[in-house]
Amino acid sequence: MNTAILYNRTYRNVFREYGYSDELINERVQDTWNKLFSEQHSETQIYYQVGNDEGYMLDTGNLDVRTEGMSYGMMMAVQMDQKDTFDRLWKWTYRNMYMSEGENAGYFAWSCHTDGSKRSHGPAPDGEEYFALALFFASHRWGDSDGIFNYGQQARDLLRTCLHKGEDGEGFPMWNPENKLIKFVPNVEFSDPSYHLPHFYELFSLWAYPEDRQFWKDAAIASRQYLKIACHPVTGLAPEYAYYDGTPNNENGYGHFFSDSYRVACNIGLDYEWFKDEQTPIEINERIQQFFADKEPADYRRYKISGESFEEKSLHPVGLLASNAMASLSTTGPNARKCVELFWNTPVRTGNRRYYDNCLYFFSLLALSGNFKIWMPEE
Repeated sequence: MNTAILYNRTYRNVFREYGYSDELINERVQDTWNKLFSEQHSETQIYYQVGNDEGYMLDTGNLDVRTEGMSYGMMMAVQMDQKDTFDRLWKWTYRNMYMSEGENAGYFAWSCHTDGSKRSHGPAPDGEEYFALALFFASHRWGDSDGIFNYGQQARDLLRTCLHKGEDGEGFPMWNPENKLIKFVPNVEFSDPSYHLPHFYELFSLWAYPEDRQFWKDAAIASRQYLKIACHPVTGLAPEYAYYDGTPNNENGYGHFFSDSYRVACNIGLDYEWFKDEQTPIEINERIQQFFADKEPADYRRYKISGESFEEKSLHPVGLLASNAMASLSTTGPNARKCVELFWNTPVRTGNRRYYDNCLYFFSLLALSGNFKIWMPEE
């Protein structure tokens, strides 16, 4: 990869390409941030301050705090240049979720109560990978400080744990060292296609500890190849869980297209926007948009990856349509525009299921407005 392409980049503003004014776009981004992060908007709020210097992202459907949401919030904050919010989230995360002993020492507990007590002592790798890149971006945008606010060191140390945990005989790594694929959780040998972030791994290959950089480059290649075999060749739909050979893992009912799966389209779109790698499987996003072209959000459902629908409705239809819009970073034609316009005309979600939808909503808004950026270190 030629790292020169990462400097002084101009990011696509898909909304502008489709005729929306810069004034409207900028207003929409700021207004949506306010709706998610301000107590003035209680019906859409998912971020809550705690005391003088902490805060958390609330899963409003399950009434807990998850590494998924905390790491998403940190990424949103660094993209929006909101250092106070970022630091509040990171301090709450480190104080309450970090595990310093046991087989998961060095990882973060994936779920906590709002008082900070742990609901689980197991980690979820999608949180760790988002924490790491958000911390690198914070280091590059704002500079490092001391302790847990030495963002760059925190990111490097976390990635080292993710790869080398268990080499001393206790615990398990988050990536399989042989095939370079991310696991669903460290102590199992299957994956979640929506966890695969090759665009993150490209950056980890630049900024991780030197001895780990080749692994991350290989992981980016492996993940792009994995998505090609995990997503259905006609519909593009991915299962929530899949084995390393790409076949759906339906042992517990997670071998179908449902909530986790929505993120695959986002990840492919952003990977293509950031790197334009010829191995980025953009054809998957074309297929996903085609699959949903004749479906209304009110009738989104759980689907077999072959496209057969279940009676069960989608829990997060706004998140799904937002993800399908973000797919347009890598697609062309009438379905790309249709997905973006549907997203633009859909407000952020209210109600107790709003958390996941609105996270995907804001990531899509950032990406489609050219504001989901790579933050490089100063030379």
